[in-house]
Amino acid sequence: MNALALATRGLDKSFGSLVVAKDIELKLPQGERYALIGPNGAGKTTLINLMTGMLKPDRGHIFLGEKDITALKPEERVKCGLVRTFQINTLFPHLSALEAVTLTVCERRGYARSWWRKLPAYGDAVEEAHAILVSLRLAASCYRPTRELAYGQQRLLEIALALATKPKVLLLDEPAAGVPQGESAELFSVISDLSRDIAVLFIEHDMNVVFRFAHRIIVMVGGRILVEGTPREIAADVRVRDVYLGGTRHG
Repeated sequence: MNALALATRGLDKSFGSLVVAKDIELKLPQGERYALIGPNGAGKTTLINLMTGMLKPDRGHIFLGEKDITALKPEERVKCGLVRTFQINTLFPHLSALEAVTLTVCERRGYARSWWRKLPAYGDAVEEAHAILVSLRLAASCYRPTRELAYGQQRLLEIALALATKPKVLLLDEPAAGVPQGESAELFSVISDLSRDIAVLFIEHDMNVVFRFAHRIIVMVGGRILVEGTPREIAADVRVRDVYLGGTRHG
């Protein structure tokens, strides 16, 4: 197994009597693509919020590589390389895709305080941003305002913004939500082709996509990890079929 990119140990979180995370032991190796699945209310998004620092655990630890990041603020975790996607269409609706990604690159490089300079002054940042958009098959739309992009393209642009921070771990909470079914496979194909320097953990409800693109699958139920395994192992697990897959089989 590759070295661990992200791990949690004994992670607990409750809201009063409601247990949303209990003794979570998660290990995400470098460069892998893991899916996190489970019924509504299983605690999947809560776990993402705990790992990114949006929620504070009651107990346990979170590690990015060998670094304990449990006490770090969300923005500090981003600087360390732990990044989740965010809604581009609510942040930069009037900017072009290239401008939005270039600004994120400039922020990472510490140019933000010189915002008054025109973007062409940062040719290297523009080149890096354009290369990211090319890698995500967005080059043809790089000059269009983000609000005019198709929804699937907006979701890819969210990933482009995350990539501009140079992440080691990318967390995707339902990246295909709202994307037409015919476009979701293309979206995940792009995610699958991301650099192997980046480990990816994604939440997704479309089991066809999950079983096609995930190297391993983690199943959560009631704030706990029920089982983890390869797609074949998960598809054959009676417990998973009973509580989540409804008795269906996936190859």
